[in-house]
Amino acid sequence: MRKPVRNDGPEERSKLIEALLSLKDEGEMDRFLTDLCTPGELSTLAERWRVARLLDENQLTYRQISEKTGASTATVTRVARFLSQEPAQGYRLVLDRMKKNANV
Repeated sequence: MRKPVRNDGPEERSKLIEALLSLKDEGEMDRFLTDLCTPGELSTLAERWRVARLLDENQLTYRQISEKTGASTATVTRVARFLSQEPAQGYRLVLDRMKKNANV
């Protein structure tokens, strides 16, 4: 029996990051993401990003965010955990950078 091939190891992740960093503008990013992701995957990514922005505004409850975005309360809770507890702090990095750039 043939062993399944895995293409999601650290090297492949690094190559994906390299590809993303090579993009020069919003148009190129949109084209690449459209090719890379299914419409459902793009929708999920956009939904999580919207949830992160709403959580960062700190004006709505988790339930209100869920109702406003269509995201499940589990997704809202997961994004909230990544905003406040997880070590990578990727959401926080980008949210803070976007706020800073908006004020420049």
